[in-house]
Order: sequence, then C-alpha cells, then structure tokens
Amino acid sequence: MKYLNIITASCLVALMSQPFASGMNDDPILTKVMGEVELRSTQGANPKAWNIDAWIGQDLNKFWLKTSGEQVAGKTESSELQLLYSTAVSPFWDIQFGVKKDFQPTPQRHWGVVTAKGLTPHLFEVEASLFVGKSGKLGVRLGAEYEYMFSQRLILSPEVEINAFSKDDEPTGTGKGLSSIEAGLRLRYEVTREFAPYIGINWERKYGNTADFSLAEHEDIKDTQLVTGVRFWF
Repeated sequence: MKYLNIITASCLVALMSQPFASGMNDDPILTKVMGEVELRSTQGANPKAWNIDAWIGQDLNKFWLKTSGEQVAGKTESSELQLLYSTAVSPFWDIQFGVKKDFQPTPQRHWGVVTAKGLTPHLFEVEASLFVGKSGKLGVRLGAEYEYMFSQRLILSPEVEINAFSKDDEPTGTGKGLSSIEAGLRLRYEVTREFAPYIGINWERKYGNTADFSLAEHEDIKDTQLVTGVRFWF
C-alpha cells in the first residue's frame, strides 16, 4: 500500500533529522527494550503470549517498534508489528504515528496508525490508537493500566484493552462495532527493576459480529486464564 510506504519513510526521516552527536549536546540518543512474555493456563493447549516494545531516540522524539501476539500448540494465532514515530506534545503525553501489519490471523492486513500515549492525572497509563485500513476500514484500540504498589518490589497491575471496528472483515474473524474486551490482573515481584516475574488472571470476551464469526467456526467467545510470566526491560 503506497500510503503506508510514505508514512514509514516519513518516520525514518523525522528520526534521522535529530542530532546524533551525543558528545555535542545534552540530549543523547538512547535505546530501551521492554516487554512481557507469559504462559496462560486454560482448557486444552496452554497459550503463550508476548507484548514487547523497543525504542530508539532522544527525550522528545523516538522511533518505536511494537510487537504482540499469541501462540497455541506451536501455531501462531495472532501476531502484529507496529513501526511508529513518537513526539512529545506535553510533559506526560506523546503522539505516535506510523504503520501496523497484522501477520495473523490471515489474510494479512496493513494499517496506518495514530496513537496517543500517556499518563492521566490519576496515574493511569493510557494508550488510545486509531487504525486506518484498506477501503476506509477503521479500527480503534483503547488500553489502560494502573499500578498499585504494596511495596517497592511488590506491585499489582490491573489492565484492560478494548477493540472496535467500523466494518466486518469475515476472513480474519473481526466484526464491526465492539469486537473484544480483554482484562487482566497481574501481581509482580521486582527482583530488580529490570526483571520481574508475575502471576495473575486474564479474561477475554468477544462481542457482536466478531463473536458470531467465532461461533460459526465452533470457537469459544470467552475465556478465563491463569497466567505466569516475566516483565523485563533493558
């Protein structure tokens, strides 16, 4: 898709236009990788899930790579990759724009992306994304997470993600309107700031036409899973 190539090129140009001489200014180029990898216990084969972000850039402008997905019995059920350019618009909020590719479920789909990512006054971490696809199809994703600290090392994190679409896409099993809600509660222990194993529970539910497509394929439309995993960054 031509417009996706244009957006990708714009992201790279914007990042490369920033000064790279770290010894000549007070805003050096930095990098960070952070994410979660977990095993979910449920009926049948236990899914493995990942959610990993990486960025390179300066204090106000960064280039992001985001990947997430789920694998069941050695088969990848869902997988996506985002390439984004991010710029700060206030002390606690960034605007990101770029491209997203859904590798699974097939057929693959390509999207333009605009995301607002930041921290609310009540300390909720929020990420709201608008996806623009082929033939005017739109998708919306809203995610929120909160951290309750029992101590400096023991932290409870409730989180929720909501997905909705403007049009049916039966080949990929997604329907218009509210598509799915996923909510979780995870308790982690930070052995170090960079390494934190956790346990928790995860709940998923499909709605509307998305649920109808799943029922037609004799798939469950809701599931509750116990999870064990690790959160990391470096």
